[in-house]
Amino acid sequence: MENSTFNQVNQTFGNWTEHSIEYKVVSILLVTLICGVGIVGNVMVILVVLTTKHMRTPTNCYLVSLAVADLMVLTAAGLPNITDSLYGYWVYGYAGCLGITYFQYLGINASSCSITAFTIERYIAICHPIKAQFLCTLSRAKKIIVLVWTFTSFYCVMWFYLSDIEHKFYAGNFTTVSCAYKVSRNLYLPIYFTDFAVFYVLPLMLATILYGLIARILFLNPLPSDHKENKKKLKKDSSQGNMVISSKNSNCTSSTTAASRRQVTKMLAVVVILFALLWMPYRTLVVVNSFLDPAYLDLWFLLFCRLCVYLNSAINPVIYNAMSQKFRAAFKKLCNCGPQRSEKPAAYSMALTYSVIKETSNGESPDHYTTELDDLTATDEFLPCKRLSFDDSHLSSKVTFSKA
Repeated sequence: MENSTFNQVNQTFGNWTEHSIEYKVVSILLVTLICGVGIVGNVMVILVVLTTKHMRTPTNCYLVSLAVADLMVLTAAGLPNITDSLYGYWVYGYAGCLGITYFQYLGINASSCSITAFTIERYIAICHPIKAQFLCTLSRAKKIIVLVWTFTSFYCVMWFYLSDIEHKFYAGNFTTVSCAYKVSRNLYLPIYFTDFAVFYVLPLMLATILYGLIARILFLNPLPSDHKENKKKLKKDSSQGNMVISSKNSNCTSSTTAASRRQVTKMLAVVVILFALLWMPYRTLVVVNSFLDPAYLDLWFLLFCRLCVYLNSAINPVIYNAMSQKFRAAFKKLCNCGPQRSEKPAAYSMALTYSVIKETSNGESPDHYTTELDDLTATDEFLPCKRLSFDDSHLSSKVTFSKA
C-alpha cells in the first residue's frame, strides 16, 4: 500500500500551539500511573494462572484472555498517548500508525469477546450444571479463546487499509504529522457503528439477561445440584468400603459451594459493570460527534474519555485481588510477600491409620470439570459441622486400634 492512495488536500492552518504545561503534566502522570499499574497487574494475572496448577480453570482461562487484551490496549493505546501529550504530534511513522491502530482495535474487541465468553460460561455452569460438565471444560475454553482471537484478528485487518498518516501545515512553515484515517468521516461511521453494536451493545445486552438469570438461581432459588449423581457417588463409595459422610456434613459442603459460586459471580459481574461504565464516555462522545459539525473535541474531555478506557483495562487485577481469595493468595505467593503454602489445602482426615476422605484434585486432568474458583478455603470458619457420622458396617473390618 502506498501513501499516494491517501487522497486528501493539504491545508494550511494558523499558528501551531503546544499543549499547556498543566495538560502535559496531568496527562503524562495519570496515563503513566494507570498504564503502569495495569501492565504489572495483568502480567501477574497471566503468570499466576499459568504457573499455579489449581488456578487453571475455564473461567480463569477467559480471564487470562481478557488480561492479554487489556495489555494490548494499555501498550498500544496508553503508551502512545504519553508521547502525543509530550510532543503534540505523531512520532511513530507510517508503520507505527498501521500497527498501533490495528493492535488498539484488536485489544478492544478481544476484551469484549472474552467478557462475553466468561459470561456465557458462568450462565451454563450455574443454571445448567449437568450440561456444564461437558461444555465448561478446560480444553473447550482454550478452543473458544483461540476462536475469539482468530475472529478478532481477521476482523481488525481492515484497519491496515483504513489508517494512514496525515500532514498538517501551519503558519511559519511548521508541519505536524498525525495518525488518521484514509476515508472521510461519513464513510467511517458505518464501520464504527458496527463495532459499537457488535462489541459493546450486544455483549452488554447479553450480559444483562444472563446475569439476571444467574441472580435468580443464586439469590432467589436454591442452588441447583445433581442429587441423583451425589447419591450414586455415595453408594459407590460405600460399596468400595469407604466411610460415608452424613447428610448434615453434605449440607455444609453444599452451602460452602453456593457461597463460593456467589462470590465468583459477583466478581465477574463487577468486571462487566465497570466495562459498561468506563467505556460509556468514549462511546457516547463518538456517537454524539457523529451528528455534530464541527465535532466536540475539548482537550480535557478527550483526556477524561481516554483515561476511562485505560482504567477499564487496568482495574481488573485490582478487582480479582479484592474479591477473590485464591487470586489474592496467588498474587502474594508470586510476590513472595506471603507465607509459602501448598497449592492445594490439606485434606481433613480422622485420627485413624488411613485417610477418611479421598479428595480428587481439579488439576488431575485438563478436561476435568473445573468451573469454580473455590475462594472459600477449608478452614474452621466454613466447617461448622465437624462431627462426622459413619456407616458402622464398614468399621468392623477396616479400623484397628492399637493396644494401650
